[in-house]
Amino acid sequence: MSQKGHKRRLRPAHKALAVMSALVLGGGGAVVVAQGAFAGQDAAAPVTATIDCPDVGDRLRTVPDQARPAVDEKLAQLDTQVADAYRQLSSGRARGDALLGGLKDQRGKTIASLSDAIGQAGDARPEGLDALSACTMKQAPAPDPADEPGAGDGEAQGLAAQGAAAQQDGARQAKGGPARSDFVAIGNVRPNVRKPGNRQGASTGSFSVQCGRNENGHFNPDNVIVAPGVSNGAHHMHDYVGNKTTDAFSTNNSLAASGTTCTNGDQSTYYWPVLRLRDGRAERDAKAPGGGQDANIGTILRPKQVTIDFKGSPVGKVTAMPRFLRIITGDAKAFTNGPGNANASWSCTGFENRQLKDKYPVCPKGSDVVRTFTFQSCWDGNNIDSANHRTHVAFANKDGSCKAGFKALPQLVQRITYSVPPGARFAVDSFPEQLHKPVTDHGDFINVMSDGLMAKAVRCINDGRACR
Repeated sequence: MSQKGHKRRLRPAHKALAVMSALVLGGGGAVVVAQGAFAGQDAAAPVTATIDCPDVGDRLRTVPDQARPAVDEKLAQLDTQVADAYRQLSSGRARGDALLGGLKDQRGKTIASLSDAIGQAGDARPEGLDALSACTMKQAPAPDPADEPGAGDGEAQGLAAQGAAAQQDGARQAKGGPARSDFVAIGNVRPNVRKPGNRQGASTGSFSVQCGRNENGHFNPDNVIVAPGVSNGAHHMHDYVGNKTTDAFSTNNSLAASGTTCTNGDQSTYYWPVLRLRDGRAERDAKAPGGGQDANIGTILRPKQVTIDFKGSPVGKVTAMPRFLRIITGDAKAFTNGPGNANASWSCTGFENRQLKDKYPVCPKGSDVVRTFTFQSCWDGNNIDSANHRTHVAFANKDGSCKAGFKALPQLVQRITYSVPPGARFAVDSFPEQLHKPVTDHGDFINVMSDGLMAKAVRCINDGRACR
């Protein structure tokens, strides 16, 4: 893949609102929930609908450098089309076959244009993409009415009244979840963490980077890896630490020239979707793209702690990451795509031998919410990126070894903790049609360490030392 950035701007303009189903006051004090459930719970439970479309970007395997800007822009257009269709669905302005038919036509033209761009750049026109234009409806549990505007006062009767009003007033619909069934008490989860044992010759050291908790207030709804040059390409807000200038229009050169929040001069960019209290309060992005316009509402939570560690391989030595290597872990569309690329890990301090993939944890008093991003640690040895941003890296096998043709890298592990008020609902920012499901959590990383700093990290890890 080319290491050149792209200078273009696409500004999708849309809003996304979710359907509020029947609401009742649930047990447990001031927490108001949608009664009933989905997928195995009470058949009378209220549900909401979202739109499930095949992920075209994930199907791409090769894209010529010449076609990359056009392909990135078309992929971003596909995301915007789905979000706009979801807005129409949730507002009641369109539904059923008419909505899906119009979306299929839009997507078909965009996919054809994307395929043409690849063909015109000299590669074979990709086969099978035309079949990805059709979308379906997907059901999910109705969102928790605690998301309603004004819900932050904590008064149960007021919340119930707001929920009833939301059913009657489309302008006050709840914005996209989460549902009561998206949460589980961590004490009810059995320990499930298993790690391979170290073999002889394992690299047992670590290299830690101190980059703060985004005290700089570096937020934007861009994703320079997946949608370079596209404003609001993520449709959700990202928290950044490390590189101070990362946005959709960053290039390798601009990242290398940037300052950093990391104490050792690491210019890498580390980012993830923000976590929000679903308290009904208006955040500063309440009317902005990536925020309220994309159904991401509530107060943004600043992390209590962020740790960034690079770890070794249990089966041997690690090799240096190339500068500007890009890695995405998890899948921002896992609710509709399925769990194939999902890598969410939710837990609570004191209970981190219990990791949740598709539920948010309810932590006991005195325990903090933890998000852990364990990145892929095997590399193909050639590419800093790939057409679908995945196939150039891979997770290790169960025994810790890399598959044939791949070599072990320092494994990035990000651990982020949050102090969440007892009984409070929270949710990760997401694409609007993903309904803030916990399985969609993900992290992004671009290595901008100098060669010297990366060499130091590799030496520490391979020598079995703990370094900062």
